[in-house]
Amino acid sequence: MKYVRMPIEIESPEQMGYSTIKNNLSESSYTDTIFKNLNLNMNELVICYGDHVGHPGLRAEILKGESGNLGLDDVLVTAGAASALFIVSTSLLEAGDELVVAKPNYATNIETPKAIGASIKYLPMTFENNFQVDLNELKKLITPKTKLVSLTCPHNPTGTMISEADLKEIIKIVEASNAFLLFDETYRDMSFKFKLPIAASLSDRVISVSSLSKTYGLPGIRIGWLITQNKKLQDLFLAAKEQIFICGSVVDEEIAYRYLARRNDYFPAIKKDMLEKFEITKKWMNQQNIFEWIEPSGGVVCFPRFKKDFHFDSEKFYRILLEDYKTYVGPGHWFEESDRHFRLGFGWPTQNELLNGLKALEQAAQASLKS
Repeated sequence: MKYVRMPIEIESPEQMGYSTIKNNLSESSYTDTIFKNLNLNMNELVICYGDHVGHPGLRAEILKGESGNLGLDDVLVTAGAASALFIVSTSLLEAGDELVVAKPNYATNIETPKAIGASIKYLPMTFENNFQVDLNELKKLITPKTKLVSLTCPHNPTGTMISEADLKEIIKIVEASNAFLLFDETYRDMSFKFKLPIAASLSDRVISVSSLSKTYGLPGIRIGWLITQNKKLQDLFLAAKEQIFICGSVVDEEIAYRYLARRNDYFPAIKKDMLEKFEITKKWMNQQNIFEWIEPSGGVVCFPRFKKDFHFDSEKFYRILLEDYKTYVGPGHWFEESDRHFRLGFGWPTQNELLNGLKALEQAAQASLKS
């Protein structure tokens, strides 16, 4: 494994220091939860090795209310979605194996296969195509050598979505090639208009990945999961998990279990606030004339870009934005894209911070104009 640190992690706000940022529009999650607000008493919790597959109650809560034929044994709890993605890549790919991955994408979906030495084919999701998955292009990219296809929905960093009809067609394409589909659905509960079924419920060649980090504002407890109906795959993934960290933290899993058991007490307020912040962002986008976007359909991020006729110094823009206005966004190079793009996270800041940050984007842009 040839590990390389990713720009998205090197330049993350937690590494730079939250004290340097006043208006943090770079985060890809909802506002972080304060532990005391969960009102949890865990004084009787035994700090032991936990179930290697994951807390049974937590796995039941993950599937609660879902349609389809998924059972507890189809769910493997992991240390966040990042470790689930790592387990899938390292279990299914070897040096030279072929991967088709949508781009732009969350960096781990690309960098871990790179570290393995896999042969990567990019499925471009472009602004001009509304950041949609092109099914015809996907068919062209898949060959008999393709081991894995990696997609995300709602998409990070653009917030766009795949229709259920297209998802089912994608699954047919993958099944016909004898590959597997890795479907990162971390923002699934934050879809604005329609919610897809858990993709893994539709085929035993699909692996769904999700977590509590983004939608619920619980990144610090490191709880994610992967779901597959394929028993051989699940055994393989469990073997990988056991060799990496044996089992999860019983403290983290207990917090997650109790949180999901009471999700109806928490989530309505989260969704209301998230939608209000989305409307603030949408109103701002419609009123200014520097940036353009593809309006997101889910999640708490979008991927605007400077309009083509706006000539500016990108390095100066990001420097002024942070140094003068204490505002931070995720530059395009986090996703191996031009810095004319940036990921804007509207779910994490307060509504007032969001408004101030959006205003700062315009001010920094004007200050970085080329003469």
